Formats: sequence, C-alpha cells, structure tokens
Amino acid sequence: MTGVGSYLPKNKYSNDDLTKFVDTSDEWVTKRSGIKFRHFVSKNETTSDMAVNAALNAIKNAYIKKELIDLIIVATTTPDNTFPATATLVQKKLGINAPSFDVQAVCAGFVFALSVAKSLMKDNHFSNCLVIGADSMSKILDWNDRTTSVLFGDGAGAVVLQKFENIDEKLNDWGILSNVIHSDGNLYDLLKTNGGVSNNQSSGFIEMSGKEVFKHAIDKLSSSLEEALSLSNKVINQLDFLVPHQANQRIILAVADKLKINSKKVISTVKDHGNTSAASIPLALDHAISDKKIKNGNLLGFQAIGGGLSWGSSIIRIGKPHN
Repeated sequence: MTGVGSYLPKNKYSNDDLTKFVDTSDEWVTKRSGIKFRHFVSKNETTSDMAVNAALNAIKNAYIKKELIDLIIVATTTPDNTFPATATLVQKKLGINAPSFDVQAVCAGFVFALSVAKSLMKDNHFSNCLVIGADSMSKILDWNDRTTSVLFGDGAGAVVLQKFENIDEKLNDWGILSNVIHSDGNLYDLLKTNGGVSNNQSSGFIEMSGKEVFKHAIDKLSSSLEEALSLSNKVINQLDFLVPHQANQRIILAVADKLKINSKKVISTVKDHGNTSAASIPLALDHAISDKKIKNGNLLGFQAIGGGLSWGSSIIRIGKPHN
C-alpha cells in the first residue's frame, strides 16, 4: 500500500446546522455518536467525482504515473447510475486503461475490495491497483428519521496497491498480510434501505435497528480482527495503529476496550465527517498519515461492518521497504 488519498466535499454541516431541518440537537448527536460534523456533496457532485479526487491524491502520494494503474476497484453503495459500474466512470475521468468494477458491501466495502484486489493481483498480472471507497450517503437519508440521518456523511478515500517481486525475505512482512471477510444474510433487515431496483424501482432510504447493529458491531469487529491477526501470525500488541470503520465513537471505544488495545493506537476521525460508509477507513488513514501519526512501515489493523450484515478485517504493513 504505497499511496493513500482522500476527499471530502466542501459543504460542511455541524450538528447545529442539522437542527434547522432535523428534530435533533448537538448534545443528542454528540452523546450517541461522537459526531460533530459531516460533509455533503453539492447538487451536481457525484460519487465518481469524489472517487476521482481521492484517487488522484493517492496516485500522487504513491509517486507513480496514473497510466501505470492497471486495475480499478470502487467500493460503493451509492453508484452514479444503477449500471454501468461507477469504477468505469472513474476510469474514464482519469483517462487510463484498466479493468474497472464495483464492490458492494456497504460500510464493509473497502475491506472487501482490498480482499478482492489482493486475490486478483496475486493470481493475475495486475501490478498497480487503485482501490477506492466512495459514498454519497446524503442521497439515501430520510431526514424525518433523526436516529439515522444525523450519523452519515459523504466522502471518498483511495489507496494504491503495488506488486513487488519477492526478491527479499523482508517483503514477506509488508503489504496486505491477511484479509478476513464474513456475511450473515439472516441479519439482512438490521441495516438496509427500504428500496431497490427490482423491489420498487427506488434507491430507498436507510433503515437501521441501531441497538442490534451496535451489539453485533462490537462482537464481529473484535472477532474478525483477532482472526486476521492469527492468520498473519501477529498479536494485538504488535499493531502500531487500529484504523476502524468510522461509524460511531462509542463503537470504536467499545471495540478497543474488548480487544484490550491502547486507545492511543486507535485512529478516530468520526467527529469530523461522520459515517462515510466505504470511504471511512481510507479517509481516516489519510488523515492520520497527514497528521504524521501513521508512518511508512507501521503495522495496521483495519475493521469494518455494514449492511448484509457484512464485516471483515485486514492486517497491513503500510508503505514499502527502503532500498
């Protein structure tokens, strides 16, 4: 993972701003989620627009030419169109030639996309993959539902994955060391939209059973990270940082407590942008790198859970060994 980039729309809304059209308060939102701000796309701004901005930043930070990208995977639950894949629009806007497709696992989408990317790069000839998480969650919010509408925001994050020939044994401990992904369709109704193309020809609005999702999140995020650590022959104390899905500060703290990881090692940016779904992990990662917390060679844990329910974790040593 040699390059990371992110993008947030210019329209920034505080909790107080939301009180103008939602029956809520700054105290209510802050206490239950830790969220203070979120960003919303402008009228003519799309998911692909955000994805491209994040991608360009990631490519720049990877110090490679965009023409070297030979695979694009976009994790999104809010595509520009029902079809084709938003990734093909990203490809067009970047002006490059690469197989491009979307992955849909809602808030867990970025972890799922990383898993797919690693498998394709390992088994095929792809050398430089762009993995993007991007979502315009404001497009599927019901502003009459104050329990969910105040939690989400829009944004995009991207990473560049590069394949290196393993001519040095030290490379065995770099890059994506393990991925774990799970789904349980029996929990489908806990977090979903009330619409769909084949259902009622509508994208629908988000519906969430908050207490149930909270309970499952703590259990499944913790267990999947422990599973990913075991697969990579690591233990929790070896992690330099945990970069969780930025859904809710209470969930982030509860998971950290259950895993017994030092809270100083947990990256949290949820107060600044809310739940940006598939974008939240790379967004938080980019912010932590910009703040000089996360550095080249750090061992990181990613974890996310979303509708489906779908969840997963990854263990990654970020950057690349110095020559």
